[in-house]
Amino acid sequence: MRSFIGRDILSLKDMERDEYFRIFEVADRLKPYAAERRNADLLKHKTLLTAFYQPSTRTRLATEAAMHRLGGHVLGFADARMTRAGDFYQETIKDTVRMLEYYGDVIAMRHYQQGAPHEAAAWASVPVINCGDGWGEHPTQVLTDLYTIWRDKGRLDGLKVLCVGDMRMRTMHSILYAMSQFDMEAFVVSPREMSLRPEFKAEIDERNVAYREFETVEKCIADADVIYMEPVVQADYTQARVEASPDRGRTPAAYQVTRQLLRDKAKSDAIILHSLPRMDELPPDVDSTRHARYWQEAFNGVALRMALLALVLGAAE
Repeated sequence: MRSFIGRDILSLKDMERDEYFRIFEVADRLKPYAAERRNADLLKHKTLLTAFYQPSTRTRLATEAAMHRLGGHVLGFADARMTRAGDFYQETIKDTVRMLEYYGDVIAMRHYQQGAPHEAAAWASVPVINCGDGWGEHPTQVLTDLYTIWRDKGRLDGLKVLCVGDMRMRTMHSILYAMSQFDMEAFVVSPREMSLRPEFKAEIDERNVAYREFETVEKCIADADVIYMEPVVQADYTQARVEASPDRGRTPAAYQVTRQLLRDKAKSDAIILHSLPRMDELPPDVDSTRHARYWQEAFNGVALRMALLALVLGAAE
């Protein structure tokens, strides 16, 4: 297995099976610090730099919380408009990153341009972690999701995962790439205009990912072990920020998971994951059902990111 020390975490395309379990193992070991709300000193001499060019709640705060739980330091920005990278000057990624690398030991970046963290990694002398790049990928979120499934089900192999939402989403890309390393099958449900793109299908076909496409959630939910959700009412992820509008629309019933549908059709032990934020595709009354795992998923995001930071900064090897 390749070492994680000094390694960029940019994509799940080429992450190997045993590397997932190594990350999960470290997350299990570090999780008690987060669960007991106490801090370690594993990274007390290290600094995380967060460079978020796009809004974030869970990803940025979970990554920063992870660094604090490991005893490290955090600095950075959550709004590029308040920096030279986002004001009149529109400083390039190269120039920005060449400065940021002097201020921290690892850079966590979210950007509205697909591939921006990869470009940053090409210029940075410190590890870069992709926290979401446009319509590209979201590796730390999907590692969190797989860790949550593994902890709940005790396995990844043999599971059927219903992926419902916008298939252009970076989370959907990352989870389908990751499934190439496991004996998993995806049931894909999305509106036609948000379906899997031909070029992406060619990629996952090359990786032998097992998937079937369905028109509605109702047609396949009965066989799903995991229901993995994203909204179909979406912002434009190629923009730095998109404000809500009164005419943004509602989710058609074909892409909703309701309490009644779960009661009538779902497996009794099926679990629901959602990276959040949600809209009306997942009503709040589902929160109190035995299927909901998205709050545990959010907590697991801290432990998982603790593992990644400890690994890339050499505190866990």
